Amino acid sequence: MRFTSKATLATWSVVLVLPWLAGCQSAVPGMHFDRSSFNSSGSSAASSASGGENMNAELKPITPQLVKALQETREKQATQDISSLISKPSSYKIDAGDVLSVVVWDHPELSNSATVPVGGYGGQGADASTSAATAPPAGFMVDHDGTIQFPYAGSIKVAGMSQDQASQVLGQKLSKYLRNPKVTLRVQSYRSKRVYVDGEVKTPGLQAINDIPMTLVEAINRAGGVLPTGDQSQVVVNRSGVNYQINLPQLVQRGVNPASIMLKDGDVVRVRSRDESKVFVSGEVVSPRALPMHNGRLTLNEALGESGGVNPLSGDGSQIYVIRRDGGNQVVYQLDGSKAGAIAMAENFELSPKDVVFVAATPLANWHRSISLILPSALSGAVGAVTPATQR
Repeated sequence: MRFTSKATLATWSVVLVLPWLAGCQSAVPGMHFDRSSFNSSGSSAASSASGGENMNAELKPITPQLVKALQETREKQATQDISSLISKPSSYKIDAGDVLSVVVWDHPELSNSATVPVGGYGGQGADASTSAATAPPAGFMVDHDGTIQFPYAGSIKVAGMSQDQASQVLGQKLSKYLRNPKVTLRVQSYRSKRVYVDGEVKTPGLQAINDIPMTLVEAINRAGGVLPTGDQSQVVVNRSGVNYQINLPQLVQRGVNPASIMLKDGDVVRVRSRDESKVFVSGEVVSPRALPMHNGRLTLNEALGESGGVNPLSGDGSQIYVIRRDGGNQVVYQLDGSKAGAIAMAENFELSPKDVVFVAATPLANWHRSISLILPSALSGAVGAVTPATQR
């Protein structure tokens, strides 16, 4: 009877506290959603109980119509006008700082036949920063005003000319003193135009623009390519203080060749990290975690799948939420996973960087946690007291 009395006492203690616990489930520590805080229009009802600021939040159920509308909005926002970056390749234009090699046929005394340095593109050395720090090779350097000084020809302005154009101008100047001069002029060291590649590339730094057209793809390849931690959908080209967001996979899907994006002197290219575009999955999932997006894309279904799915013991599949900041407000999207077609909607629902996916707990899980917190030994005491009496 001693065990039976303990069992009865423990059982009655649990029964007596149940009505009180029924109204106190919201006091369970942790993250959970109170849908009663949203009114029928979708806006958050009022401020917090502690008298804090009003929460500008909106609750929207995920429906096929909503998914379609969000996809259309995403496409419009992702379409930035990059027409100013797209152009056809043109021949290299000589500018101040370049070093020219000039050969006048049959007149070695006028020729400059310095050997082009080994390495790099067109003689700028192993990299642009190294060549800039060392003395330029022998040749005719273009002055700050875009001119060179050549015997007999005097001062010649070559800035803005191609190599062939500069050769013709120099030949015309020398024709006053030489009979049918044949001139070969080439850029020996490219030192006037550069772009800077930064971010998640193998070798960030300066890249000299030479006779090979400096496209966006060429600049990234010269920098060693994008690292596995880089996000190809988050490539930023800064030109004259304006940032252009480049989504390389999206351009390919639209039939736009990324090699048609031509870079100019002073452009800055930055490949952002995948860590800057994470999605956070929490609540009643098997393994809560922060997930990086795959080239700017991650669906709700993929996020739940990579987190192990809804916890079968405590998760409420009808209360799957996506919290997203929209300007100064927050929008909460709810997916009812118990309805038909929920998986299809989750697969088509595109997540945005910094989204929070939250799966709420079932009422039974909240009730069990309330019991465990307030009466941690009540149930175990009741079971421990009844078991010996049953065995007897």
